[in-house]
Amino acid sequence: MHQESKIINEFTGKDYLNATGPVEVGMTNDYMFRIVFQQNKFALKGLLSSVLHLKPNSITDIEIKNVVQPGVSIADKEYRMDILLTLNNGIVINIEMQLNNYGNWQFRSVAYICREYDNINRGEDYKNVLPVYHIGFLDFTLFEDHPEFCATYQLRNAKDNYLYTDRLNLIVIELNHEELATQDDIDYGITEWVRLFKSKTWEELKMVAQNNECMSSAIESLYLSNTDENIRKVARDREDFLRYQAKREETIKELTDEVSTLTDENATLTSKNTTLEDENARLRKLLVDNGINP
Repeated sequence: MHQESKIINEFTGKDYLNATGPVEVGMTNDYMFRIVFQQNKFALKGLLSSVLHLKPNSITDIEIKNVVQPGVSIADKEYRMDILLTLNNGIVINIEMQLNNYGNWQFRSVAYICREYDNINRGEDYKNVLPVYHIGFLDFTLFEDHPEFCATYQLRNAKDNYLYTDRLNLIVIELNHEELATQDDIDYGITEWVRLFKSKTWEELKMVAQNNECMSSAIESLYLSNTDENIRKVARDREDFLRYQAKREETIKELTDEVSTLTDENATLTSKNTTLEDENARLRKLLVDNGINP
């Protein structure tokens, strides 16, 4: 049965404490991630204060700009899983969970952040443009030759690294590289949030969140969402779609590699055939030169 959706702005109950065993749909599911944090501003406040190194009480207002109705079927090609919000009416933030690597994250994230950076009205001074952050939790390594747990990318001078502006910020958190976390990542609790997202059982979730009310509240929302059959169905459908996409990408890569191999083999055979034809012509000429008609 679909439960009535409501926004949670403060620490809530602990129904999840009685839950045991595997979590049917966890937080690395991008749809579930969106639903949990869209509905639970208290948990979202904790997550943002951790990632942005803010004091929780400094966050006084969160306004989500792209609210969706939980449990309503989605069109995969049209549906974006990011949460777009304004923080304290002065910072624009786009945050999302990304499971599959389609090889275009750095380009896609730049496109997203640039769209949101154009946030002033016609005639306004460009000095009034709001700072924009894109926060991506990735379950893969963005740059294989440069793995990092939590990285912040900005516009800087290519020669001396001088900051051009701090109003464009791309934050990438790689779930699979907690071993590369800095002391700041640990102190601000980013590693704990990542462990929460990666937890597979209710026991693991409880262990991670035992001393953090924002995390406990996130688990409560996760638990309630898992008991909503409509939300659960959409989340499972989303997982099926991502598996299909991943398999499709894998198949395309395999076929592309196979075509490339066959092309190389064909080129090799063509080269060998040319060599044999040249050798045959040489032998024919040798016979003719010696008065023999081949």
